[in-house]
Amino acid sequence: MASSIFDNTERAFILKSDSELERAYFLFKMISKEPLVRIGTAMTKFALNANLPVEGLIRSTVFDHFCGGVSEDDCIPVMDKLYEAGVCSVLDYSVEGKENEAQFDACLTKVLELTDFADEKEAMPISVFKPTGFGRFAIWKKKTAGETLTSEEQKEWERIVARFDAICKKAKEADVAVLIDAEESWMQDAADDLVAEMMAKYNTEKAIVFNTLQCYRWDRLDYLKKLHVDASVKGFKIGVKIVRGAYMEKENNRAKELGYETPICANKAATDTNFNDTLRYIFDHIDDISVFLGTHNEASCLLAMDIMKNQSLSNNDTRIWFGQLYGMSDHISFNLASEGYNVAKYMPFGPVKDVMPYLIRRAEENTSVAGQTNRELELIKSERKRRKI
Repeated sequence: MASSIFDNTERAFILKSDSELERAYFLFKMISKEPLVRIGTAMTKFALNANLPVEGLIRSTVFDHFCGGVSEDDCIPVMDKLYEAGVCSVLDYSVEGKENEAQFDACLTKVLELTDFADEKEAMPISVFKPTGFGRFAIWKKKTAGETLTSEEQKEWERIVARFDAICKKAKEADVAVLIDAEESWMQDAADDLVAEMMAKYNTEKAIVFNTLQCYRWDRLDYLKKLHVDASVKGFKIGVKIVRGAYMEKENNRAKELGYETPICANKAATDTNFNDTLRYIFDHIDDISVFLGTHNEASCLLAMDIMKNQSLSNNDTRIWFGQLYGMSDHISFNLASEGYNVAKYMPFGPVKDVMPYLIRRAEENTSVAGQTNRELELIKSERKRRKI
């Protein structure tokens, strides 16, 4: 299958009106200029903290492009439109930086509701959450470092485990896959261990619980191989979402400051190789490992498609999903869906003010991946020309 599958802009932007296409062009043009992103994010943070009346403006521009809505119900029309085009949705409650037990319990309630929602709604076959949505970062960090918890901290940890268990149990009962996001390396070992426990408990027949591997970390393929050995011994299936990663600058800066070897690959080419090697390992063991390919990289998608063809795996094999962020890489999502592959858009939602830290991180990431933003602009220009607008 030729790479031109991703050049079909009519299919890629089938759901965008002319005005939405123009908004997308404007946004990516802004994001492509790093100084504008820095100024814009600083002004946005200031305006929101000062309670200036900017939510309407944010809502009608960046928020509506990258988010499904302020609540699950708000997202339904967007999800239904996507589903008509063969693309599923993964609703991601993108509220970050919470620090107390009431907030963690509220997050648990929300993710349980979303898992029920996924059970009822064909357009949403997958649920998702972040480990730090269920417990303080400091506890994860302490566990990862192998430090002894105080008795109070031990109780906190037990509540985190109980929250994880409640979600994974619900997901198993509802037959809904649950993707557990990865975060910074200095908290991730504790998350990896806990997710592996949940896999051993709930992935007995098939993958329900999925861990996330950030392949910009050079150790992730080795980690997966060890997990595979463990799964073979204990008799459970593995679920993994593989992504390139989201905390590169923070990881490199911390390693430099504290004087340890960075966990991040030396460059983008090494990250790409690591991602594709991990992808190949998964397909070599597809009977044991189910995968959600979270990627905006055309070459990695084409590689997966080629492997599936060579292994005579059907395009809609339930063990294999492709995923992109809502508002980005529509040329990948909609063109894959049109060929019958399982595709889902990661759709952030939540109150505008609470979701802004997520959106700001997204904008900043895009400026550091210039090729990504330029590709979006190229495709939008091509579609504008086709539509003569």
